[in-house]
Amino acid sequence: QVNLVESGGGSAESGESLRLSCVGSGYTYRGHCMAWFRQAPGEERETVAFIDTEGHTKYMDSVEGRFTISVDNAKNTLYLQMNDLKPEDTAIYYCASLGNYCYTEGTPTPVPGELYSYWGQGTQVTVSS
Repeated sequence: QVNLVESGGGSAESGESLRLSCVGSGYTYRGHCMAWFRQAPGEERETVAFIDTEGHTKYMDSVEGRFTISVDNAKNTLYLQMNDLKPEDTAIYYCASLGNYCYTEGTPTPVPGELYSYWGQGTQVTVSS
């Protein structure tokens, strides 16, 4: 059984940092495409950050320069380093894996969320001003 488990969420004040982790069990990342999504109450799910098989990354405009996605295949862990947090970053954050390789260099958008095979349960991030 495949499980992705997020951790690292919590409360922060504006300008502070948090690092989210997503550990996989029953499954090996091995270069598969992965992403972080978020959903705030009453809002649609957003793709926050994405990383493809070759390590190319894409970010939503509002987090570009503040957030960094990375993966440690040896630890089977996906990370999202979030710096200079803002109240509008408040949401439940989910990690997801495509379950396959993908190559997106030169494409403007990441893989759509509906194509991901595996999802974590989510971790709450709350940022106060």
